[in-house]
Amino acid sequence: MNRLFVVNKPIFRTSNGYMGYVKRKYNTKKVGFSGTLDPFATGCLIVATGQYTKLFQYLNKTPKSYKATLWLGANSPSLDIEKVDSIKEVEAFDESHIKEVLHSLLGELTYYPPKFCAKKINGKRAYELAREGKEVELKTITSTIYDIKLLNYNHPFVHFEAKVSEGTYIRSLGALIADKLEVDGTLSSLHRIHEGQFYYDNEKALDPFTHLALPSNVYTGEEDYLELGKKLTIDYFETKENGLYLIETSNFFSIIEISDNEVKYRFNRIPKFEDI
Repeated sequence: MNRLFVVNKPIFRTSNGYMGYVKRKYNTKKVGFSGTLDPFATGCLIVATGQYTKLFQYLNKTPKSYKATLWLGANSPSLDIEKVDSIKEVEAFDESHIKEVLHSLLGELTYYPPKFCAKKINGKRAYELAREGKEVELKTITSTIYDIKLLNYNHPFVHFEAKVSEGTYIRSLGALIADKLEVDGTLSSLHRIHEGQFYYDNEKALDPFTHLALPSNVYTGEEDYLELGKKLTIDYFETKENGLYLIETSNFFSIIEISDNEVKYRFNRIPKFEDI
């Protein structure tokens, strides 16, 4: 079965662990997901089965939007409620000051990812090293904050919504807000609303070929050559510029790469979408 859809990941389930439930529900063995959500986070998680799992890297998944709650006065090395180690009472802030702090984060941000994250250090996940009590040294990353706004402030909880570029760590964004307020702070809730045009809609099957961040190209030669994976020449393509392209035949889709007048397959014979 080839299927692309969005699940609503529940709280305190790992993204990978939740795939066991998906496999059983859809009676399929090959399942994958894109964009890991932390165990305490909920919401939009893009899932695919069968050959559609090959398409994750080509999907248009940006910008992403999240709703989050920052707990002022709470401290956690994981920057979320899983490892809270101290709670202090802090003075309430003027709501206008919190709005100013949020506004100051708009645009490009350079920061350190959380030590409890899935980035690899010498082949091992950072969160695995952190849980073992080992030193975790991560390089800074840069994200874009397209929009961020205060939803509600009920001290000590700051509820905000952010629209961000792919790869942004909302836990780190919460820590930056707390730092600017000069208090401890950790996220007590996190919900992903959407990724690009992907929203949760009762796990409705989606046509992946309308969500690919790839331009289309036209192959004018014999379709059998493409469908059988034979060597292709650039003369039979309408667009000959370097790049990745989606090609449609009567029965399948293919993704090809044109580089210096050479044509290579990235993926071939991907079944067309059937509304199931």
